[in-house]
Amino acid sequence: MSRDPEEVNKLTESTYKNVMEQFNPGLRNLVNLGKSYEKSVAAMAQAGKLYFEAVSKIGENAAVSPVSRELGVVLMEISEVHRKIYMELEENFKRFHKEIIAELERKTDMDVKYMTATFKRYQTEHKLKQDSLDRSQSELKKLRRKSQGKNATKYESKENECLEVITSRQMDMQKFIADGCREALLEEKRRFCFLVDKHCTFSYQISTFHDKAKEMLSVKLPSWQDKCSDATKVPDSVMSMIEGLRTPVSMTPQPSPLMERYNRNNLDTMIPPPAPPLKAQTSPLANMFTQDTPKAPSTADRISDHSSNEESSLPRSVSVSTGLNMIKRPKVRTIFPHTAGNNDTLLSFDEGDIIILLIPEEKDGWLYGEMEKSRQRGWFPSSYCRPYTEPVIKNSVGTPVRSVSVANLVEQEQAAVVLPPPDYCDSPNRSSPSKPSTPSPENTVTQPNGISKPPFLGGGNPFATVKLRPTVTNDRSAPII
Repeated sequence: MSRDPEEVNKLTESTYKNVMEQFNPGLRNLVNLGKSYEKSVAAMAQAGKLYFEAVSKIGENAAVSPVSRELGVVLMEISEVHRKIYMELEENFKRFHKEIIAELERKTDMDVKYMTATFKRYQTEHKLKQDSLDRSQSELKKLRRKSQGKNATKYESKENECLEVITSRQMDMQKFIADGCREALLEEKRRFCFLVDKHCTFSYQISTFHDKAKEMLSVKLPSWQDKCSDATKVPDSVMSMIEGLRTPVSMTPQPSPLMERYNRNNLDTMIPPPAPPLKAQTSPLANMFTQDTPKAPSTADRISDHSSNEESSLPRSVSVSTGLNMIKRPKVRTIFPHTAGNNDTLLSFDEGDIIILLIPEEKDGWLYGEMEKSRQRGWFPSSYCRPYTEPVIKNSVGTPVRSVSVANLVEQEQAAVVLPPPDYCDSPNRSSPSKPSTPSPENTVTQPNGISKPPFLGGGNPFATVKLRPTVTNDRSAPII
């Protein structure tokens, strides 16, 4: 199909303008979007790695369990496979950046300069050729006007020469326009071919990536699914251990470590150092107190008084259900400082110190005890101290606090706890979503785990079981019906 040279020239110019005004700005936008695409995929891959790393940690915890060991190994294998998949995805997008985004960015900057210079050169050459052709045509017109006079034969040869020049310049012009149009169209096609070829390569890489990921997952999936097919299966070793626990075995309980320590302390106090030979000196402040020096009560009286004081005022600190009845030793508070000097068997103290009596029997005015804060033991004058009673701990009401037995707490917690239905198994008694549950006339609804719960927790009307008492009015102003 033949076209006018002017139309072909317009097609050439529009092709150059399309590349410079549409294609190259489109490539710049494509580069920016490609970088955003890379960032989003990198963030997705990082998030996926962190997610499956957490899955692997959970699998490590499960691998310690005797029942869920195989499932823990499966979770770690799943995490490892997905980690490899995300690493492969990152490698593909590294090639995507290197082969497409970086190349487009580099070629776009170069192509803007190249296409601008090429289009300008074409326009300049086209203008020069058009001007020379216009000059030849204007000369031909002048010759034809002159040849219309008396000397027509004189200008005939010049006119023929001018026609030949015009014909050659027209042929040159047409050839230039055709070559320029062909070059412009090829330049445009080269750019689109480059873009298509690069994205075909990337599509092939993505296809290979998905095939590899499918192969990695499909090989492992059947074995993974077999491990979780039966949630009620217990290994034989665990079953044998459970069965062994069901068989009663006679065992002799070991002595309590607290009792051993108490006995050891008693043994230590049974062999104290000998009492000083001289009688203990009297405290200079002893006359200021009206009460007598603490005498050594008998063992039976001391125990009875101690137990009666505990029952009347002191809190019961240890529950009987724990099986540990600990006997408290009597204590005294010092009213005057005492210095032992070079004697290692005597006890030095300051005013207001608390001493635990290890031997409550007084010997020639001496008592044997242990400092509460320093744990030093020794003999000290009985007139330097007074009996000490621990303050009673009271609650907000003012009554002594009595500790609650651990067994009673466990029973109260078991009675108060209402177990919800299990979420990881399908219960045959669970109602379908299409049928609304009707409230039961009883006060409780039995659950699959054997624990009862109020009827309104089952999804029915919470006020279905409310019964109102009949009311009687004595209002005489009401009309008689």
